[in-house]
Amino acid sequence: MNKLTSRIDKERLLLGVAAPLLAVVAALVVTTLVILATGKNPGDAFSDMVTYGFASDSQVYILNKATTYYLAGVAVAIGFRMNLFNIGVDGQYRLAAFIAAVLGGALTVPGWIAIPLIILCAMATGALWAAIAGILKVTRGVSEVIATIMLNSIATAVIAYLLQPGKLGQLDQAGTLVSTKPLPSSSYFFSFDAGPAGELWGFIVIAVLVGVAYWFVLGRTRFGFDLRTVGQSETAAAASGVGVKKMVATSMIISGAVAGLIGMPTLLNDSHQFSNDFPAGIGFTGIAIALLGRNHPIGIALGALLWGFLERTTNHLEFQGYDKEILGVIQGVIVLCVVIAYEVVRRYGLKRQQQRVGAELAAQAAAPTKKQEVA
Repeated sequence: MNKLTSRIDKERLLLGVAAPLLAVVAALVVTTLVILATGKNPGDAFSDMVTYGFASDSQVYILNKATTYYLAGVAVAIGFRMNLFNIGVDGQYRLAAFIAAVLGGALTVPGWIAIPLIILCAMATGALWAAIAGILKVTRGVSEVIATIMLNSIATAVIAYLLQPGKLGQLDQAGTLVSTKPLPSSSYFFSFDAGPAGELWGFIVIAVLVGVAYWFVLGRTRFGFDLRTVGQSETAAAASGVGVKKMVATSMIISGAVAGLIGMPTLLNDSHQFSNDFPAGIGFTGIAIALLGRNHPIGIALGALLWGFLERTTNHLEFQGYDKEILGVIQGVIVLCVVIAYEVVRRYGLKRQQQRVGAELAAQAAAPTKKQEVA
């Protein structure tokens, strides 16, 4: 039996490596065909992407973008591990960033007090907004997909109403930008000076800590075990004494709290105010990144870096005469290839495992018969 276990473990390792390799190869093949269809040379495109993507200023840009995307991926992955589809991450982080920006602009305390208050305010806002969907699900059976979609629309409407000049917003001198009151310089988050390449946002440190906490809580604690158990089988979790409804609501709240952090790198390290051009759609990007990373903290990090790399390099390709829509095509192709590749490998691995276990059990059953024949 030990030999069987060792053999299965080796196969799992090989299959684990085969899945991303298959996805990458398939994505490259499809992307090559797409570029050829536009009448361009895919070799030149890939070469230009690699050269431009590894320039020092591009690396800083990619890391800054990946910080935001990583937080979005973790927020979505928490729901995925619970078998919940939190589409509302987009509304949660935008509303959280808006409320936090209003608070930050009104604070007159030192930065070492203001910054934690702004971050906690954002997390609390995201958690409360996500809690609405969680409570509706456990008390009224409302699908979290429907609830979070509606909450996204409500959050957008609330922000648009409150951001008007004369309410919580103000118009700039050019009359084109409506924003909250800017944060005082004491409330700026620290950055790492990368010289001519720019500044690396210090919030990347918070993103790393969030990833470590995600890995530890879900993989090394009883709470994480219960959460994963409920995600795999609610009936089995209930039979073992786990409060399923409590776990559903709790996971939505935690997912919302992490979602509240998504806008903080932009607010505290870049714009220092919430305006009508504040980045939108990052929550939906988080869904793709969580899928790419298979809900694993390291996988999500790689997915976030890949997304930042593609965004940086494909935008550059537009200036080289390539169609600007190629970014969306490449991103979509990669997500599809990853999802399909992992599913194909999973099914193949399950089939192989069943065959090996069946063969081993048949061999063990036949062994006593042979001994009896000899006797």
